[in-house]
Amino acid sequence: MSRHALWWLATLPLLPLALPLALRARRTALRLPIAQGEPSGIAAAHLPGAPLRLLLIGESTVAGVGVSRFDQSLASCLAAALAERLGRPVRWRACGENGITASQAHERLLPLGLAEPADLALLVFGVNDTTHLTASKRWQQALAAMADALAARGCRVAFSAVPPLQHFSALPWLLRQLMGWRAGLLDAELRGLSQRLGAMHCALDLPFEAHYLAEDGYHPSALGYRQWAAGLAERLTPSLQRSA
Repeated sequence: MSRHALWWLATLPLLPLALPLALRARRTALRLPIAQGEPSGIAAAHLPGAPLRLLLIGESTVAGVGVSRFDQSLASCLAAALAERLGRPVRWRACGENGITASQAHERLLPLGLAEPADLALLVFGVNDTTHLTASKRWQQALAAMADALAARGCRVAFSAVPPLQHFSALPWLLRQLMGWRAGLLDAELRGLSQRLGAMHCALDLPFEAHYLAEDGYHPSALGYRQWAAGLAERLTPSLQRSA
C-alpha cells in the first residue's frame, strides 16, 4: 500500500470532524494582501561583475504575502543573501500568485518566467497542492514540466521544500496533523523528483515561532523571509560558485 493510500485510510474516518474545521478555518482566516511594489529589482548593484539573474516562481510566499513591500519578500531577501555570498550583484524577479497550485502555475506563471532569461530559478510550491489534495502524479508532472522548460533555456533549477503544515498555527490541531503528514509525503516526492531531474532540493530553514510568522499565522514575517532566504542561500551558493 502506498503512503498516500495510508494517508487516505487514516483521513477518511476523520472527515466528519476535519471538514467542518476546514470550512471554519477558511471562513475565519485572516487574509493578507500580496506585497506592494515592483516584483523585481537588483541587490548589491554596487558590486562588480555581471548580475546573477534570479527567478522565483511560486505561490503566495513568492507573491510576498505576509510583508507589506516586495523589498521584504523572499525573492528580494534571497537576492541580497546570494549577492553577499557570491560577491556580485543579483537581479531578481518574482512570479507568484496567491492560492495557485503547481499545475495552474505551469499554465499561468511559467510563461511570465520564461519571458526573460534567468541563470537560477527557484520553484516554491506545496502548500496549496497539499490543501487542495492534488493528486501525486499531477503534482510531479507539473513541477517536472516547469523545471524541464527552464532547464531547456539554460537555467539552473532548484526547489524549495514543501513547508511543514503541522507548524501552521492558523490551522486547528487536527488539520495541522493531517495536512502536515500530507505535506511530508509531497516533500518526499519532491526530493526524489529533484534527484531525477538533476535539480537541487533546498530544506526549509525556518523556526515556526511567532516572530517568524506574519499575523495570519500562516505566512512568514519579514524576519521569517530573511531567515528562510539565508538558509536557501547557504544551500545554493556552493553550486553557483562551482558553475561560475
